[in-house]
Amino acid sequence: MTKKVPLGEDRRAAIADAAIHLVATRGLRGLTHRAVDEEAGLPPGSTSYYLRTRGALLTACVNRMLEQDLARGSAEPPADLELEELLAGMVLHLVRDRPDDLIARYELSLEASRQPELRDAIVQGGRRLREGLAELLAGSGIPEADTIAWPVAAMMDGLLYDRVAGAGTALSAEAWESAVREALSALLAGLARGGR
Repeated sequence: MTKKVPLGEDRRAAIADAAIHLVATRGLRGLTHRAVDEEAGLPPGSTSYYLRTRGALLTACVNRMLEQDLARGSAEPPADLELEELLAGMVLHLVRDRPDDLIARYELSLEASRQPELRDAIVQGGRRLREGLAELLAGSGIPEADTIAWPVAAMMDGLLYDRVAGAGTALSAEAWESAVREALSALLAGLARGGR
């Protein structure tokens, strides 16, 4: 059976997904338009047609990861789900279900320190995610949620980074997940008391 070649927006998503996978598995040096075509199973020149420059390809990776984060965040959580479990679920989902995204995210973040256009995409995406987080915090009665969302997001990012590239890589999945829940529980308990 012949593989169906995606078109239009599906093709753009396939290109971005292939690029994310390449960044995660080969690093930024392994990311070329030709390699993306091969990885996505697209005819030669497809990636160049949609994304002319390397910068556009990198930005497409960031935007695709943001799109997936926002899609997951837009789902209505169960009414009885505690904030701690909701936040832990976000962290654990990325580690379990989107490991390529995590590695690519850190590779792209470092590259963004040298590319203002890429940095802008990351900053804008981060702002949108933190706004959603602020809404969750406010809905749970956390005071000053708009201000608090930034350090909470930074802590969650730190937990993710530690699992991908830090000492957290040496922990079993169970020990790491338990540590994530304990850290978030302690943070949220402090925030609920108004302590910062």
